[in-house]
Formats: sequence, C-alpha cells, structure tokens
Amino acid sequence: MPDTWTPARGRPATPPPPSRRQLLRAAGAGLAGLGALGATAACGTPGTAPATTRPLPAAPAGEVVRLQYWAWLKDLQQVCDVWNAKNPGVQVEAVWIPGGNSGGYQKIFSALAAGSGPDIAQIEVRTLPSYLLQNGLADLGQYGFEDVIGSYDAGLASQVRLDGKLWGVPQDSGPIGFFYRPESLDAVGAQPPATWEEWLEVARAVHANDPGHWIDSFNAGDPTTFISIATQAGATWFRPEGEEWVIDMTDDATTAVARLFDTALDEGLLNTALPPFSVGWFAAAGNGAIASLVSGSWADALIEGTTGGEGQWRVAPVPTWASDPALSSAVGSSYLGGSTAAITSTCPYPREALAFATWMTTDPEGIDAMIRYSGIGWSPASDYIGAARQEPSAFFSDQPYNTEVFQPAAQQQRTDWTWSPVTLQAINIVADAFRARLTGGYRTCLDALAAAQPQVVAAHRDKGLAVRAAS
Repeated sequence: MPDTWTPARGRPATPPPPSRRQLLRAAGAGLAGLGALGATAACGTPGTAPATTRPLPAAPAGEVVRLQYWAWLKDLQQVCDVWNAKNPGVQVEAVWIPGGNSGGYQKIFSALAAGSGPDIAQIEVRTLPSYLLQNGLADLGQYGFEDVIGSYDAGLASQVRLDGKLWGVPQDSGPIGFFYRPESLDAVGAQPPATWEEWLEVARAVHANDPGHWIDSFNAGDPTTFISIATQAGATWFRPEGEEWVIDMTDDATTAVARLFDTALDEGLLNTALPPFSVGWFAAAGNGAIASLVSGSWADALIEGTTGGEGQWRVAPVPTWASDPALSSAVGSSYLGGSTAAITSTCPYPREALAFATWMTTDPEGIDAMIRYSGIGWSPASDYIGAARQEPSAFFSDQPYNTEVFQPAAQQQRTDWTWSPVTLQAINIVADAFRARLTGGYRTCLDALAAAQPQVVAAHRDKGLAVRAAS
C-alpha cells in the first residue's frame, strides 16, 4: 500500500486470557485509570473466538482493508476521512456509541461475546483491566507498537502496559490544573495557591469575604477528583503482592487528602450542592460564587460554557504537596480521565488498525484533526500538543495556558499508580460513602473510606480475585 502510513514492522496476535498472576503483575507494571464493568462483564465472555499466540497476517496485497472504530467522540468520521483520503488501502468507518458506562461498554462486550464487534474501540484507560479479564484485547507489542510507544508521554505509556505487554494506544488524557477567576482571588488579595496548605487559606479568605462564595465544589457523587488528588499525593489504594491484591484506602497520602477536605467541609469552604458542570454550577461559576475548579485539562471547553465568562478565567498549576515533607512520593500533577484506542481480539487486521490509531494519536495531522473535529482531550504525544493548543486563549484572558500549565503537568505524572479490575465498583462504593459523610452517616472522609474498604475487598473477592486489606 504505497503512501500508507505504517508503524514499525510487526504482526498482531490475539492473546489467550491472562492468568490471575499475570493480571496481578500487570497491574503492578503501572496501569492507571478507573474501571471494571461489574454487571456488564457477566453478560458473556468476550474475545472467546479461538485465540492464537501466532501473529495474524497482514492483508493480502491489493486488498482494501475496512475497519470500524466504535467510539463516543463527536464527528470522528471527519477524522477518519482525513486518514482515508491518503490511505486508500485502509479505510476506517467511525461508529458512534454511547459514552462508556452509559451503554457503550455493554454494546462492545456483547458484540465481542458474539465474535464480532469493532476492530478498534474507544476504551477508557481505567477499563482496560476488565477487558483483559474478558480476553477482549489484542497484544499490540507483537506487531511493532513497542517501537512506537516512545512517542507517547511516559505517564500514559505506562498506563497501557500490563505484564510487560501493550494493550491499547493512548488516545487522550486530562492532566489536572487549577482553573480560577482572578477577580475572586483579587478580592481577597490572593494569588493562585502553590500548595494545598495555601489552597485552604485562600478558601477561608474567599468564604470569609462572602459567605455565599466558595473556592470550589465537593462532588460526593463523583469522587474521581478526590482520587486524582490522592494519586498526586502518593496514595496506593490497590497493590498486587504475589498472588493477591492488597487494598489500602487509608494510607498516609490518602489520610492527608481526607483531612484537607474534611477541614474544608467542616468549615463550609466547599459548595456541596452544585456539582461541577451542573446547571447550578454554571450559574455560580458565572457570577463568581464559585471561585475556582480543580479539574482535568478537558474542563476548559466546559468552562467556556459559563455565561459572560470570556476574559474572566485563567489557569494555574494545581496545588502541590510540597509543604508536607512526609509525602515523599507526591508529584506535581495527576490525571483525571483518559482513553485509549484499543484494538480488539476479534479484529482480523490489527496491524492496519494500529497504523490508523498511531497516526491519529502521534502524527500532527491526526492530532490536529482530533482537536478540530472531535475536541479530544490532552494529546498523548510527547512532542506535539496540537497547533490550536499552542495559541493564547481569548476566553482564558489571552493566556497560553496549555503550554504554560498543562504541557508541564503532563510530564509530572506518577507511573506507579495501580488500578484493579473492579475499580468501577470501588468508585461507586466510595461515592456512596462520601454521600453518607455529607449527611452525617460518617463523621469524616477518612471514616467513610475506612467503611468503604471492606466493601471494596469483597468486590474483588466476588470476581474470584485473591485479596486482603492492608489494615
């Protein structure tokens, strides 16, 4: 196929289901993200078509390969069309599905269980372990992805490697930052806080200046921001040891984060009624009642939905734990969200699928198309963030915030945070516990986490995984 972009030489393979020992070791190799599908995994065992450890052959010369990419990205077909125009031998069709846990994963699992489904699937980094449990992914290293993985940010590259093998192409992520209204901070003589200790002082000043104003919201129903900050602090909730998982949701780093939020909640410094990006939140963010937001880089597009917000917002690096010397494993930032373009175990031409996925995520033409048409999150490429993201933003006070804040943040990530195959259940359990903390069921966030931990242990055991609590 002349004029067709291809990665390094190699061939794909459809892997046999990994053993529990492999999954335990794999998670220790640095998978990050949230997820397991719980009930959806029970609908069948996807990827059970006859597996082979031998690489599958490339398409015969002259044959046009037709691939389907199932994803919830908007206008993805326009990205595919950019590729298709230059690669007549490999044509990609985008098929829209609902977002992940809103029905998309169920659709993918059901199709794979029937031996069909997509060639490429958008799978959040957090859900990769559950797909491995179901034998749903192709081992990308067998056809050259090892030679390409160095083109990605190291933090993201570590997230798709399990048991020394590569199971997905990093597609986007969300390094966290501190979005804020300068007017709100100026009113109390504050600068964007450099540490979480300073963040607490600014929160006090904002609320003391106007009891109807808060530095941020606390979304008990979605604890992923809390988890992201715990990751930044050096927490290790899920740790593989030998043949079992060790669960520790009250380690020193998590305790530090819980105490920070408990103090803020007890003093009324966080709004608990307006989750980020709810209708009420947009109104509060527009009139200054919400002064800031800690979130992933992708939040910029949502914040731009605040009425009259242009020129009223800026972005700073997320506060760090530098003021707490006890947190020696803390890093400068963390991820909130992220997805992959995963080649499925039923794909007959994974080498060609990998060529497309790698072009889409590392080639400047592919990255720019993903930003222009699909509004993709932070690009995973280590050397190109997209032309549009190198420019100042009129909405964010003419600040080139992507190069100032998020480009460095993408390099300040942990590569040793581990997620287990039942993380989605764990997040739901923590959400229930945090809701109870707000209604008086638990006195502190730490009490809520301590109560959640036995339930998370039980969720692992229900999956047939050997597990124990650290304490």
